[in-house]
Amino acid sequence: MTVDITKHIRIFLVDDHFVVRTGLRTLLQEESGFEVVGEADTIAKAAIGIQAANPDVILLDVRLPDGNGFKLCREVRKTNADAKIIMLTSYADNDIVYESMLAGADGYLLKEIDKEGLVRAIRDVADGKSILDPSITKAVLSRLKSGEGDPKGRMNTLSNQERRVLELVAAGKTNKEIAVDLGLSDKTVKNYLSNVLDKLKLSRRSQAAVYFTQHGH
Repeated sequence: MTVDITKHIRIFLVDDHFVVRTGLRTLLQEESGFEVVGEADTIAKAAIGIQAANPDVILLDVRLPDGNGFKLCREVRKTNADAKIIMLTSYADNDIVYESMLAGADGYLLKEIDKEGLVRAIRDVADGKSILDPSITKAVLSRLKSGEGDPKGRMNTLSNQERRVLELVAAGKTNKEIAVDLGLSDKTVKNYLSNVLDKLKLSRRSQAAVYFTQHGH
């Protein structure tokens, strides 16, 4: 599927380093269809700013002066549920990546990523995809797959079609792409995914993707 590069995407930056925020803002404002609608250097300021600005995508550092990005991620899920969150950090730590996904993040990128990769990632997340930095994906998925089996047997409650939808979500596909693959309507795919989240006791597609990677094999 071709990503619509003309789509207007509102972005909020959360990082405690002024130089990093300035660099990101300058880089992103140069990109067609991108608008930086706010920024913050603490969780407290970000919580207020995000609620006021209602951005489409949030670039969020993992470590902040008044706590970690996971806490803010969970707060945003309650107040701005439609916002997409990308954890942007210097740390290629498998535990942090896993925690990010469970907190409801839609993606995880390292700050060393180039402009083209960052822009593409923002567009992909805004379009409904879940992303991981290529340099850490293999290690994280390996760790997840080596985890325990499905302790509560929730995967067994899924129908064959629900499981197939979940498998495609874990593969990073959007609802529209899944609909094409399975010959279903977008609405039907959305309903299947809603049932999957309900049965697995999860709230985000990124969490479902992680759950399938860990328990679906």
